[in-house]
Amino acid sequence: MIRSNVVLVGFMGTGKSTVGTLAAARLGWSFVDSDAWIVQKSGMSIPELFAERGEAEFRRLETEAIRELLSGKGCVLATGGGAVLSAENRELMKEGGLVVALTASKEAIIERVQGDTNRPLLQGGVEERVTALLEARKGAYDFAEVKIDTERLSPEEVAERIVAAIQGTNREVEQL
Repeated sequence: MIRSNVVLVGFMGTGKSTVGTLAAARLGWSFVDSDAWIVQKSGMSIPELFAERGEAEFRRLETEAIRELLSGKGCVLATGGGAVLSAENRELMKEGGLVVALTASKEAIIERVQGDTNRPLLQGGVEERVTALLEARKGAYDFAEVKIDTERLSPEEVAERIVAAIQGTNREVEQL
């Protein structure tokens, strides 16, 4: 099956937004961050949305974003780190595009997200929260068809691997 979208999944701080922008530019596709879509749709920042409407409303909007954004073609979608916790979201992702999981070590993630005040799930101590969330999400990204460790690669190198993966998938079909 020709994949008409790329879906980036992975824990916060693995580079989904940075790499997604680069991959989309190389493919000539659009780039959308589901969190940015939610901010635009709700008219609230992510921390405000969590505080005023709760995580359940955020997750509902996240599913709506994934469904809408993957209904077309030519999109690189960076999902929020917890989007994969919903079976419905995982199914929408698999149906909607090539799912690529970006990974990094706990230490690299902590270094990358330290000081980021726009992450409500990290309130109360970055190291403790990252450790707990990584443990809770162990195996959550395993459904992805492609996995890329971003720790020792530049964002450009990761983007190139994503482009190669989507073009490889499309070429396999073209050769049938």
